[in-house]
Amino acid sequence: MQNKRNEALESHAVFFDPAYLQMRLHKGTEGIGPRHFEEEPGVRVEENGDVTFCFYAPEAKTMEVAGFGNSAMTGEHRSMVKDEKGYFRVTLSGIPAGFHYHEYFCDGVNVINPQAPVGYGAHKAVNFFEKEGDEDFYFLKDVPHGEVRLEYFPSSVTGRTRACYVYTPPGYGKDGTKKYPVLYLQHGGGESESGWVWQGKANLIADNLIAAGECPELLIVMNCLYCLAPEPEDFLAGDFDSMLLQDCMPFIEKKYSVDPEKRGMAGLSMGSYQTVMTTLNHLGMFPYIGIFSGTPERRWYAKEDYMKAFEDPEAFKERVKLLFFGYGEQEEKIVTTLAKQFEEFKEKGIPYVSYSCPGYHEWTVWRRCLREFLKMF
Repeated sequence: MQNKRNEALESHAVFFDPAYLQMRLHKGTEGIGPRHFEEEPGVRVEENGDVTFCFYAPEAKTMEVAGFGNSAMTGEHRSMVKDEKGYFRVTLSGIPAGFHYHEYFCDGVNVINPQAPVGYGAHKAVNFFEKEGDEDFYFLKDVPHGEVRLEYFPSSVTGRTRACYVYTPPGYGKDGTKKYPVLYLQHGGGESESGWVWQGKANLIADNLIAAGECPELLIVMNCLYCLAPEPEDFLAGDFDSMLLQDCMPFIEKKYSVDPEKRGMAGLSMGSYQTVMTTLNHLGMFPYIGIFSGTPERRWYAKEDYMKAFEDPEAFKERVKLLFFGYGEQEEKIVTTLAKQFEEFKEKGIPYVSYSCPGYHEWTVWRRCLREFLKMF
């Protein structure tokens, strides 16, 4: 049966518009040969909003499903019930609309469901699903679409070739004289440069905003935050700051038509701390700064005291056009820390923009943050 849900709700890096099928040998009047049969999807959102999980494992004794800890679905393990054909199922109520990482445990072993969308998160391949709600700003719509290009460039920091995704807006390149704003957009810890494309839907969000006249035509560059040097370092994620400034930006801004006066950087979670360090250590190089589910407090791995950037409010206001913070209202630690930081900003006269929405530390929140940030870019 053809899937009727919007492609953005099902697409993932392995299969853009999944066909839930299996191929088995079939004996017919003309002999034995392969034939396609419909397969039950790994996750199905019911008409009443419940979510049914299904996993085919005829030899297994037990199967459980769980979300990530500190997420809307929670990390609670729910037991699935096996039928006579070898399918395990469970139907759950109360899961809110949005994006949900989730995991399966077959006889206690963490496994991937081959009939559910797959992404890269928590340093591994992991299943996710989308529950449709009232929002469609990240849907694939009938509007002009930009391109997502995969670029390779050499890194002097890692000594290896790196890859980044580059979103170009609809019509990019038709006007050879036009300069475009550029946003360097970072994923979070345990994820990769593919995260903002397949989990975040950044390209579709930009397409829809541009079509609606709510943000400028811009480039979005999505890098992997891990920059492992040839020799081991205390901070295992490596020196992203040097890689971005020495390797990626020169490559991008030579090949693409970029307006350096309208350069921005944003990131979520660990990517937000990379954003803080890079933008504040090089104040004015990125006039537009987006911190999603993060705080400006100094991290243990920071080589420089970038908080000094806030000591001169007038200089800060001259060099930074937008300091944006976005977060989920259920991210308790971040909410508490930012409340104190905002009070300090007010006392010093540091301008900032704050956006919050219901949600946890997950992609449902970060998509909304990107949408609001792009509107101010």
